[in-house]
Amino acid sequence: MGYGKSDFAADVGAGLSVGMIALPLAIGFGIASGVTPIQGLWTAIVGGLVISLLGGSRFQIGGPTGAFVPILFAIVARHGYGGLATATVLAGLILMVMGLFRMGAFLRYIPFPVVAGFTSGIAVIILLGSTPDLLGLDFAKPGHAPELVVAIIRRLADCEWHTLAVGVVSLVVAFGWPRVTRKVPAAVVTVLAGSLLVHFLGWQEVATIKSKFNGIPTGFPGWQLPDFSLGLMRSLMGSAFVIAMLGGIESLLSATVADGMADTKHDSNSELIGQGIANVVAPFLGGFAVTGAIARTAANIRSGGRSPVSGVVHALVLLGFVLVAAPLADFIPLAALAAVLISVAVRMAEWDTFRELWHSSRTDWAACITTFLLTVVFDLTIGVGVGLFVAVVFFVKRMEDISHVKLLTPGNDREYDGSDSLRGREVPDEVVLFRFEGPMFFAAVEKLEAALRGYTGRPRVVVFRMRHVPSIDATALHSLEVAIEKMHRDHVLVLLTGVQPQPMRVLYRSGLADKLGIGHFCGNVDEALTVARQHLAEVHDG
Repeated sequence: MGYGKSDFAADVGAGLSVGMIALPLAIGFGIASGVTPIQGLWTAIVGGLVISLLGGSRFQIGGPTGAFVPILFAIVARHGYGGLATATVLAGLILMVMGLFRMGAFLRYIPFPVVAGFTSGIAVIILLGSTPDLLGLDFAKPGHAPELVVAIIRRLADCEWHTLAVGVVSLVVAFGWPRVTRKVPAAVVTVLAGSLLVHFLGWQEVATIKSKFNGIPTGFPGWQLPDFSLGLMRSLMGSAFVIAMLGGIESLLSATVADGMADTKHDSNSELIGQGIANVVAPFLGGFAVTGAIARTAANIRSGGRSPVSGVVHALVLLGFVLVAAPLADFIPLAALAAVLISVAVRMAEWDTFRELWHSSRTDWAACITTFLLTVVFDLTIGVGVGLFVAVVFFVKRMEDISHVKLLTPGNDREYDGSDSLRGREVPDEVVLFRFEGPMFFAAVEKLEAALRGYTGRPRVVVFRMRHVPSIDATALHSLEVAIEKMHRDHVLVLLTGVQPQPMRVLYRSGLADKLGIGHFCGNVDEALTVARQHLAEVHDG
């Protein structure tokens, strides 16, 4: 199916709509990240253009997003924009390497409770960071949320009431306009309403882009070279890795949402490469970290976008604004932009997830709330790191709970019927059977050792039934090998039945299968008992 005039017209229309949505967001995220509005715009221009041309999703809209705000603001506060540019380039290189090595699928392994936790934490940080501009408070914002809350409370008496009035009106518009219509973006209407209110009432006290940042310059920003000193790169490598992980997760999540809406299939590795190139290029034009924006991508599809052309048009709309109409943004109140960011923060928070996890899985809820609290109280790096650790610990505990090693007899084997059950079968006195259940890994090794220690007899044959073992790791393999070697020294025949593909591969690759010999592997319990009887007969005859 080709690409015709109707497709191009649809893409142009969608690009214009998304460009209108992206304009105030790019300015707002630039300010929230600790840089200037024009840098937010150039980030959206470069990111939108490169990601649409080189990414792996037909509908992805790239640009600055709220997910980056806490980590970017902290970098700017500590290292200035030069440090932010360096960290962004490093993050881009990491994303490119991940894409080239086809690691796109690995980002799907980040547990959902952790993603929900840091997403909600980011939402709270954005909300708190936007509150001073909404209230008309002018002070240097601390780098951490608790200190920012204290600073806001201490300065509440200094609120500028004209600014607060503009902020309240803007909030009402931001949250109420979508109930009126979604054809015109709420962010655009919010900024327009706030600007008109300040202009017609002549409230000079309200801070605007003109008064705070001396306006938005027109024209190209010129070529800028990030600082690639070894010392700075070393100090920023951790932050760059967090930016890369956040960018990768959000871009692939956005691409997945687009696939669900448009019935398409994205290429995750190409998407990572495209995201990486965008992050490498953006700082050379004064930009910073970019990723796929879920809300703008969804708006692109709802507006009728049919190909990456819509994303290119969106970037060209922003470019046209910067080159021609940038002075119009001088009148935008910071309180109106703060209202837009607060509305974004409220919508991105995963509050329902906390309640759902509480009722469905307390361990997942614990991972989610831990990530959330640490992200808000400390920073995103600690929140995600500890959240992942907690999630892994709980996952290991769940896997350990479903792993069992049980001594079997015809009398206690009641869980399985048919050919896999010992019920009704005669087991010789000198034959002992153990059934393994669940994944055999490092946390389940103690159960294996306890089961073997628990049997005090001196059998001639030991049968390990492994039909219900889907996987085995190196630690469990080592324990199994030690147990088998001890039995061999005691002249005990060891048989394994029903070994699944993954454990069999591990046994062969480790050499244990060759040590045992093919005759020690049986398809089912009947075959194992037949081999055991033959062995006992040979032993007694000898």
